[in-house]
Amino acid sequence: MWKTTIALLSVFMLNSCANYGQLSYVAKLPKKLKENSGMITLNDSLVWLIEDHGNENEIYQVDFKGNLVRELKVKNAHNEDWEDLTKDLNKNIFIGDFGNNDNKRKDLTIYKIPNPEITKDKKTEAEKIKFSYPNQKEFPPSAAEMNFDAEAFFHHNDALYIISKNRTKPFTGVASIYKVPATPGEYKAEFIGEFITCKQEGECRVTAADISPDGSTIALLGYGKLWLFSAFEWDDFSKGKMKTIDLGISTQLESVSFLDNATLLLSDEVRDDTGGNLYTIKISK
Repeated sequence: MWKTTIALLSVFMLNSCANYGQLSYVAKLPKKLKENSGMITLNDSLVWLIEDHGNENEIYQVDFKGNLVRELKVKNAHNEDWEDLTKDLNKNIFIGDFGNNDNKRKDLTIYKIPNPEITKDKKTEAEKIKFSYPNQKEFPPSAAEMNFDAEAFFHHNDALYIISKNRTKPFTGVASIYKVPATPGEYKAEFIGEFITCKQEGECRVTAADISPDGSTIALLGYGKLWLFSAFEWDDFSKGKMKTIDLGISTQLESVSFLDNATLLLSDEVRDDTGGNLYTIKISK
């Protein structure tokens, strides 16, 4: 299966279109996932995706041809604004319900569900990780302090690392890093550090994150850029080496997931006549 998948991705890369910049087109996603906002891989031939604000409390399995394979309803959960997916070493899935455009939410939640690939049921039960930001005092804060939205997180060593989506006016490009335990409960998130992505408001907000299987690379996504961190130490990975990649495409890129240590999968929402696609890109540190 793995060799078949690599061969298939190689074909996609050879047939990549200049309209996709540095990304290689893989497939058109199902129409019902036009607002896809988070993605993970649990094997080498399928992805799981979610949709964001106001959509169903479901996760969706899609193959590399763009076919919808499974739909799984998440009980004990509400999709206020699901924005990213991540997984632990046991393939439990975490759903980040922390979209916070107006910076005024007090119900930030991460849902934890068991590996969906070991059940044939159409529903699964969620546990809740509730959290708040330690440095937010007003709901909402002033325009200059609007940095409590998030669309990106990843799992490492029994913790979840959340990266903010900056909405400050004027735009500063600062992304904050927070840490919460990956176990059900209610927590005050730990502030880890911050860094500047770049200063172009349209491209420089962080919309998704993932960590490579070997733990050596962290990928953050924006609407036209990719940031890769390597040679870092925990917990503040931003102190490591940061490489910025201009993707050569400006669509509503919302999801990123490592397929292997050198290959990323990405997807974007439908916006006007663009997006709704699954892409791949090869990376080097």
